[in-house]
Amino acid sequence: MTNESSSESVVSLDPAWPKMSIAEANTALTAPGARFEMETVLVGGIATRVWKNAPHDLGALLDLSRTHGERLFTILDDERITYEANYRATVAFARALRGMGVGKGDRVAFAMRNLPEWPMIFFAITTIGAIAVPLNAWWTGAELAYGIRDSGAKLLIVDSERHDRLREHRDAMPGVEQWIVARAGTAIDGTTALEDIVGDPKSWAGLPAGDRPRIDLDSDDEATIFYTSGTTGSPKGALGTHRNLVTNILSGGFSAARSFLRRGEPVPEPQPRTSLTVIPMFHVTACSAGLMGTMAGGSTTIFMRRWDPVQAMEIIEREKVAMTGGVPTIAWQLIEHPDRAKYDLSTLEAIAYGGAPSAPELVKRIYEEFGALPGNGWGMTETMATVTSHGAEDYLNRPTSAGPPVAVADLEIRADDGVTVLPIGAVGELWARGPMIVKGYWNKPEATAETFVDGWVRTGDLARIDTEGFLFIVDRAKDMVLRGGENIYSSEVENVLYEHPAITDCAVIGIPHRTLGEEPAAVVHLAPGQSATEAELQAWVRERLAAFKVPVAIRFVADTLPRNANGKILKKDMKALFADRDAAAA
Repeated sequence: MTNESSSESVVSLDPAWPKMSIAEANTALTAPGARFEMETVLVGGIATRVWKNAPHDLGALLDLSRTHGERLFTILDDERITYEANYRATVAFARALRGMGVGKGDRVAFAMRNLPEWPMIFFAITTIGAIAVPLNAWWTGAELAYGIRDSGAKLLIVDSERHDRLREHRDAMPGVEQWIVARAGTAIDGTTALEDIVGDPKSWAGLPAGDRPRIDLDSDDEATIFYTSGTTGSPKGALGTHRNLVTNILSGGFSAARSFLRRGEPVPEPQPRTSLTVIPMFHVTACSAGLMGTMAGGSTTIFMRRWDPVQAMEIIEREKVAMTGGVPTIAWQLIEHPDRAKYDLSTLEAIAYGGAPSAPELVKRIYEEFGALPGNGWGMTETMATVTSHGAEDYLNRPTSAGPPVAVADLEIRADDGVTVLPIGAVGELWARGPMIVKGYWNKPEATAETFVDGWVRTGDLARIDTEGFLFIVDRAKDMVLRGGENIYSSEVENVLYEHPAITDCAVIGIPHRTLGEEPAAVVHLAPGQSATEAELQAWVRERLAAFKVPVAIRFVADTLPRNANGKILKKDMKALFADRDAAAA
């Protein structure tokens, strides 16, 4: 067995590890009759390997979740919701949606904090064949209105904070026939209170115990539209299917099982665990990679109203949390908090994250200071989360890798022509395929044709693959800034800056940040005779875009920005302008 990356290992490993190669583990786990057996089916007319034992659709997954009965499903403060209570509320809301005229293929948008209502709403929509449109709860009112309008949603569900943001944009969303508001406290004209339909979460256990509405669902029926921040233009809605989502259940289990075989241990039966979920549910990471497996396995997920490391440590100790994470920021703040020793965090078994680059130092410190195994992986909104998964000793041994692909996925590194497959170790554009790849972009045929080719998605990421199949991301799509798991596409921020009367040229780039991975920064050239300050331009952006998109630093240059022969700004040449911040972030 080759192990070409062992020299980068950040901790001392058992010299006898690994006991099994990746290929051997894959073969053993996917053997006929095994839990992770595969079969080949046609998906969009293309022969595709899929997990044979994955639930057929999200309705089947909801039915499976009911078998967990009185186990706790979600916890938020003193709200402790069982699986049976969640099922009853989901059924009640699904029937209400049917009564409101929501049918198969209709889009229902919703935007809210991580609340017990979130998964209930999601499954009520998708199990009646409608398409759930979970919107970024951090967006401004105008950004939310764009997603609602673009998706063609006929019904909108929001919490009171999102309603307040959207109040002045109602005229811009004429297609929305009904508004439902959660946790408003008082009646709001022109809306229906969610509590008037299903009650508050603490009362869900008292709802009728009837069966869910039955509708004929195909695994490849459309189920979701998650908006992704691309590198150009407006956000695009990635059109996901039931199969895309349920694939993650077995992909996650497969990766965990592979770690046991690599260690030379038998694969144990899955056991319910308690996790602290701090990444927003409107991300595919939390919804697809997290929620799907939670419901299948009967685990408990704990929500927080907002991230606070002290409160998180209190929860971990009190609830005996086994897993948390989301983005590297979370792990760093737990590790470096001065009060960490005051809390018993010994139940933590894993701290996993994705959505932002992480330093090898973080991998080492998670293992050495918590005794927990680190985990990460690679995926994107267009892949409905997991394509590669990296954890346990493999991650400790290759801390700069994103891991090997799960067995139902394929990766290729291609040349600029998009056709030529490059050899092992060569750097090129990453292409991926498998049952997790979404159908395309909602109502954007040209963008779909450019990105999704014969079952493959071209990612825009530069990467290489080693001899054992481990993926290494070399650089992401050039114009993307990835801040703590949040995608920021530079063109959107640049367009807002260009609207300022003093600016004639600008570029937005990502600069390193120790815990967030990256932050947006801007370089601007002012028109002759004009003036502007960094604070003024930051306030300008903040008034028009979500706070996480505001440049943390702005540099002013006397000349127009450097460009190549095609007129494209040479952004790499600008990173040196922020060397002082880079040094501080290191």
